[in-house]
Amino acid sequence: MRWQGLGVDLDDGALPGLSRAGLVRTVTAPEFDGITFHEVLCKSALNKVPVESRLPFRWTINPMRGCSHACRYCFARSTHEYLDLDAGDDFDSQIVVKTNVAAVLRKELARRSWRGERVALGTNTDPYQRAEGRYRLMPGIIRALSESGTPFSILTKGTLMRRDLPLLTLAAQRVDVGIAVSLAMYDAELQRSVEPGTPTPKARLDLIHAFADAGFRVHVMVAPLIPYLGDSERQLDALLGAIAAAGASGVTAFPMHLRAGTRGWFLNWLAAHHPALVRRYRQLYGRGANVAPEYTTRLRARLDPLIARHGLGGGDGSPRPESVVAAPAVPQPPAPTLF
Repeated sequence: MRWQGLGVDLDDGALPGLSRAGLVRTVTAPEFDGITFHEVLCKSALNKVPVESRLPFRWTINPMRGCSHACRYCFARSTHEYLDLDAGDDFDSQIVVKTNVAAVLRKELARRSWRGERVALGTNTDPYQRAEGRYRLMPGIIRALSESGTPFSILTKGTLMRRDLPLLTLAAQRVDVGIAVSLAMYDAELQRSVEPGTPTPKARLDLIHAFADAGFRVHVMVAPLIPYLGDSERQLDALLGAIAAAGASGVTAFPMHLRAGTRGWFLNWLAAHHPALVRRYRQLYGRGANVAPEYTTRLRARLDPLIARHGLGGGDGSPRPESVVAAPAVPQPPAPTLF
């Protein structure tokens, strides 16, 4: 494996090449069959988001690269190619772990130049993927952020976040903490096929319920919606109904993007499992990474009434006075947008 020349300004974090800090060790573990961990020492933990991205946060933290969730559609797959690894199987099984990320973060937050801007986790690869159970990076990150007075948000598919519920509750007494869970399909069979390494829909609904019960306004990313497989009115109605019943405050929904590095991987999966859809997908994504505008219009017309029916149209995470009194925390997830 070749790591030399890896830049420190990549968009998902500073991962040093061997010439600067280097690979500490490569390990495997019996409980993680088929997965290899590459432990590295990072130079930086905070990654600045370009202004032109128009995202509601300016900084991100990515404790790992690669993701054992193995979502066929993951837009971050192409980032593994910077490591001379492929965007397919390697992304799912070769996990790069920044073992010193919490210590480096604490030093960065202590700088006089740090202004306490909001930081987002889970914008690239999931901080609560299975490897977090082994490395326990998130508690140190959460403590560093809250003790420095830095507001933050977490987006995850990982039910391992429930382990840190007490810590997040304490953090939210000091800073704004946004909690968002990704759940775009209610069909467990489809989930196992498209997202084979993720917790079941039921497990994620239980996670939403646990955080809502603890006083968090939990936002749900109903995204990406998989065209022709998880986007029917019946499927969306069942999914949104379950999300509302779990206590979520609101949702963000948008269709799947197929960027370079992900497109071929997903279409190969589609050809193997749903060959009749390949031609429709080539037409749907014929203009690039985004679906055709006509599809977006149809999906919006289908979604808007369902979101309203289930009371999920608000949920921007803004603090509400009555909630502050009744709950230990009022998180602020990223502002919701449709499409």
